[in-house]
Amino acid sequence: MRVRRRLVGSLVVIALAVTVGCAREEGVTNEQGRAKLVFAHFKVPAPEVLSELIEAFERQHPGVTVIEEVLPTSTDQQHQFYVTALEGRSATFDVFALDVIWIQEFARAGWLLDLTPSFVADGLADFLPGPVEAATRNDRVYAIPWFANAGILYYRKDLLSEYGFAPPRTFEELSQQAAIILEGEQDPDLKGFVWQGKQYEGLICVALEFIHGNGGAVIEDRRSALRDKKAVDALRFMRDLIAVSRVSPPLVTSADEEATRHVFGAGRAIFMRNWPYAMALYEQEGSKVRGKVGVAMLPALEGSHGAPTLGGWLLGVNRFSAHPDLAGKFAEFLTGQSAQKVLAMKLGFPPARHALYQDAELKKANPAIPPLYEAMRRARPRPVTPFYLMISQLLQPELSAAVMGIKSPERAMEDASRHIEQILKLEME
Repeated sequence: MRVRRRLVGSLVVIALAVTVGCAREEGVTNEQGRAKLVFAHFKVPAPEVLSELIEAFERQHPGVTVIEEVLPTSTDQQHQFYVTALEGRSATFDVFALDVIWIQEFARAGWLLDLTPSFVADGLADFLPGPVEAATRNDRVYAIPWFANAGILYYRKDLLSEYGFAPPRTFEELSQQAAIILEGEQDPDLKGFVWQGKQYEGLICVALEFIHGNGGAVIEDRRSALRDKKAVDALRFMRDLIAVSRVSPPLVTSADEEATRHVFGAGRAIFMRNWPYAMALYEQEGSKVRGKVGVAMLPALEGSHGAPTLGGWLLGVNRFSAHPDLAGKFAEFLTGQSAQKVLAMKLGFPPARHALYQDAELKKANPAIPPLYEAMRRARPRPVTPFYLMISQLLQPELSAAVMGIKSPERAMEDASRHIEQILKLEME
């Protein structure tokens, strides 16, 4: 396989700010008569897999060269890179990978090419509903789902089996099972249920799973819905897991994905909420929980339905691209069923297309993927608004204060609501 040209994340935001004025000329430059597309994305594991897909596209489109622009791992840095470039109407990249929470912001700013004409016939019916909702603004499509992600429940299947339990369908049931197992095991190092409670975006994701899983919402009819009883009760339940039932240890108030992954991976927790990436790590040779881990749909609170928070990535086309039609074809190719199947089989990326969860070859190559379908199908996006990042920054400290017992759930939700409603006024302007 030939070596692929990559511009590895050395396009730091500061450097870009200096050179952005001449960016449009770079975007139209051809090499020896070949049309050049630049694909900006985060670093993927086994990068040769993505390179092989890109080369397949190049073979289908003679005269086209695709260059990969590999960005820093941090999503904050990626976001800043894009914003800096696109505010300057830069054409230095043509197709770019977008976190699910950025689409509305970028579409409102006019930075994303409207891809609706490509989906006139069937729309996005082949794709999971959560990513489609995130990709759509005012009935127009501005990005194509590339791969999905959603919160899932990990559990110690050996311990649940020993005590005669099936995976819990409600958080109340989870709490009861954990309490019984903890009492039976009499192991001071064993925790009941670990989740991400640190003040950061992960806490938003977890809190939404409790709020949506109790029939609540963050925004309804252009107002905050966090004052509503269902949302307040959901937040109270999160705090009570720590302070009342003690099923969740105090450490969750400072824990992120990796902290909880390590606790569960050390055999020190019965249940864990996390993303699907941890599955493969637990099955590696030398893992203390190898063969002991099960995964299931996240529970709901009694009387409601599980509602995992949507993660994942989509591909968008830079509206300032010198080759918008070709860039659109490339984005469609990488999000097509064949490409998503390769990414699922070789990299473990959960597909954003319904049909692949029933694909026999994928089931054989990566049996951990198909059981995720229900979680991916039911996954709900975070508030679909161009001001989501502002809302998140204001909501995080309020949720954290409630989870840590610094504020009551009612006070935290009231304070958060006042902030959110100020932001929502911007959307109506």
